[in-house]
Amino acid sequence: MKNRLNRRQLGAALAALSAASLLGLKAGPAAAQALPKEVRIGFQKGSAVLVLTKKQAVIEKRLKALGVDSVKWVEFQFGPPMLEALGAGAIDLGSVGDTPPIFAQAGGADLVYAAATPSAQHAVLVPKNSPIKTVAELKGKKVAFGKGSSAQNVTVKALALAGLKFSDIQPTYLSPADATAAFNGGNIDAWVVWDPYYAIAEERYGARSIADTADRRLASSSYYIASRRFAHQYPGVLSTVLDEIRKTTEWAGQNRAELAALAAEATGIDVKSWTAAFDRAEFSLGPVTDAHLAQQQQLADTFQSLGIIPRKINVSEIVWRWKDQ
Repeated sequence: MKNRLNRRQLGAALAALSAASLLGLKAGPAAAQALPKEVRIGFQKGSAVLVLTKKQAVIEKRLKALGVDSVKWVEFQFGPPMLEALGAGAIDLGSVGDTPPIFAQAGGADLVYAAATPSAQHAVLVPKNSPIKTVAELKGKKVAFGKGSSAQNVTVKALALAGLKFSDIQPTYLSPADATAAFNGGNIDAWVVWDPYYAIAEERYGARSIADTADRRLASSSYYIASRRFAHQYPGVLSTVLDEIRKTTEWAGQNRAELAALAAEATGIDVKSWTAAFDRAEFSLGPVTDAHLAQQQQLADTFQSLGIIPRKINVSEIVWRWKDQ
């Protein structure tokens, strides 16, 4: 009887330690099992907040104190390739626009929404000498954007507001770098893209905006997306990382001129373009809310109805509740 009682006590103790480990709490040897050796973060050069966070090494300092050895930063040109890497287990966390998570979930990637932040401003751009003045005039035209990127959502919304269908244009799927060359070479009629590429196109190439996300009907949010395994295995670590990004985000909103200078130094993109981008940006970071989920579900339903994604998805199934950690 005594031995049975000891086994129960041992089992209860191990269960308690396991629970503490999953919560990311420090509880002796079990806590060490709840800490990854390395946290891998995907970022885009256009994400100045993450560029600044990387430069200041604030996540590294915070995690080092917890016992995490290192942070690896992996650069991507835009969102879809980042989420491919996330789904493949090559990174643990990344920041993308509203559309890549929809494609990723539809494709079966095991990811979760971890936090939300306002999107960078987007615009539908035409060359400075283009005769096109309105989105309605894009009917039959070549319109470039990254496939599965937030720019694709802006394209669909802008067309709908102008009374056009997605099938009314010739979609041309290009990364920002390839779209820049096509835009300047006269090989496309319009380009839908986000800041700082939007600001660069205006500053360097005289691009004209015929619609942009200053129109709240076109605006949306961006998201920090984590692998489900990482979020559930290391919730305390993920919360810590997001908290440091939140602090940097708030600082950025209060110090835009300094942020522009730092971003220019880190990326090689001129200060004037960054200043234009930050002057129209919103800076905040917090949990994913019901309003975010409703917006994402509407986007998913729209894309499914248009045949852009192959099946109906339920966005609420892949949310990690930061506020509960």
